[in-house]
Order: sequence, then structure tokens, then C-alpha cells
Amino acid sequence: MTTSAFTLPTGTDLPGYLPRVFLAPGPDTEVSAFIARNRPELRAALTERGAVLLRGFRVEGVDGFNGSVHALSGMPPLTYAERSSPRSTIKGQVYTSTDYPADEEIFLHNENSYQAVWPHTLYFFCIEPAITLGATPLADIRTVYAAIDPDVREEFTRRRWRVVRNFHQDFGVPWQQAFNTDDRDAVAAYCRDKGIGVEFTEGGMRTTAIRDAVHRHPVTGEPVWFNHITFFHVSTLGADVREGLEEIFAPEDLPTNSYYGDGAPIPDDVVAHLRQCYREASTRFDWERHDILVVDNMLAAHAREPFTGPRRIAVAMAEPSA
Repeated sequence: MTTSAFTLPTGTDLPGYLPRVFLAPGPDTEVSAFIARNRPELRAALTERGAVLLRGFRVEGVDGFNGSVHALSGMPPLTYAERSSPRSTIKGQVYTSTDYPADEEIFLHNENSYQAVWPHTLYFFCIEPAITLGATPLADIRTVYAAIDPDVREEFTRRRWRVVRNFHQDFGVPWQQAFNTDDRDAVAAYCRDKGIGVEFTEGGMRTTAIRDAVHRHPVTGEPVWFNHITFFHVSTLGADVREGLEEIFAPEDLPTNSYYGDGAPIPDDVVAHLRQCYREASTRFDWERHDILVVDNMLAAHAREPFTGPRRIAVAMAEPSA
């Protein structure tokens, strides 16, 4: 796994760096009260920088974290729907970060960018930091967009991209959990409404959706590379994992894979170029207990390093795109 060469020193804010850091003026400063007093500045920083880090505040656990979502977004957290990753509910609509093995990297991505509707704002709360690594790297997707070869960008803009997901019985996230129901008719109705093709198979389900690769930020109007092309593509998996999955499943039956919008395969070297653009834009910081990280989901991609130790990060999502 490759990490960024840039590491945020504790308590330091570097102009142009993700995230912008807001340090508590005192150890007893309650985070929701601070957000309420400084909401315009925090929102402006989030739009300018793409992410803000609140450090050293009194949070009061998951309830206080939930309160910070209300204070900054003006609404309760969203339900995690159309899931692609295993998560556990901590309380209400506050979830664990992805429940993947600690020794695996989770590649940079924008939350739910494969969906018709996605959360605009993400919240992360450090309940317990890792002993080693375990950062949540961030990458400005405006920078990613600018770094991509213009011919590659143009091709995806023209052809769009396609995600195919296969929900297999006893393998990965079951469709009942992904869609929060075991009612096939309800799933079919949801998919029709969200522009998703759905096919129930023996013991499972396959969904297909065609989405835009490039979007414009709703506030700034800037073009952003907002998609799951790289994250879902089979070549982004570790070599051993890819080999194992391809031994079990036919190409069309892989748990997830991405294609051009017309269904043609995306060459591995194109996806390798995209991965490199993400990595070159990536920065990181080490979590401290009770940190709250807020991310503009349409300006910054996030990831997860491998780690050792307990590492417990709570996640909430807010402000649906439509």
C-alpha cells in the first residue's frame, strides 16, 4: 500500500491542504455549540477546502457527534441505503466505518457516487484511533479531474460509466441488507425510481446502473471527477483477492465491476492511470481521539489505510443531493 508523502502535523493548518483544521479554543468547548456560533465560517471552509477537521473539542460521545450533524447540516443523518460496504449501526443513523479486515486498504472514493441520490456531506468521528496507520486519506477531486488525461476524461464524459453489482447468497453484502428490505417488489420499485436495472437470479440479484463520470459542484460549478469507476473496477482489488474472485465467478458475476456506459470493458491501464491521479492528489493525517472530520462529498474523496489496534470511527451522512 502506498501512502501520501504529505502528513498533517498535529494542530497545524496548511493552506490548500485537506482538511482545514479548527482547534478548540479550550478543552471544555462543546463541539455543537462551537459549530452553531461559527457555522458560516465552517460552511465556507468546507466549500473552499473540501474538508474540515474539528480537533480538541468536547463531543459527548455518539450523541454529541449526532448533534454536530444537526448543527452543521441543519438536519438529522441519513439512512445508509443501497449499500456497497458492510457497516454496523451504532445508534440511529450513525454507523461504523466500513467493516473490512484491518490489513486491507479501502481505495479513495466518493460516498454513494454510483447512486442517483448521494449524501453531499459526510461526518467521521474518532472514537478510538489506531495504534499504527489507520488514517482516512483525502483527495481533492477537482485536482483529480485536472490530472486525468483529457482524452480519458472526454471518453468517460461521452460514454459515461456502468456499474454492475451481483448480490450472491452467503457472499458479501446480501441484497436484503443493501436495500434494507426483503421485499422483492419494494426493491424493484426502488430500482425503477433510481434508474437501476434489476434482475433476480437463483439465490441472488444483479443490478446495473449507468451514471455520469463528471459532475459539477452544486455551489461552485466546478467540474469534479465524481464516480466509483476506479473503486469498483476489478483491477483495483489486491492481486490475490482479484485472482480468488475470478476463480469463483464468471466476469459478469463478479460482486462489483465497472465498465464504460455502453458495457465495453475499461482497460486495466486506463484504471491504473486513474488510480495514480487519485494517489498523487492524496493527503493524510493521523486521527486523534474525539476528532470530527467533515467532508464535502462532491469535493473530496476519502479512503482508509490498513491499521493495527482497535480503531473505531463512527460515520454519518447528511444533505441528500436531490
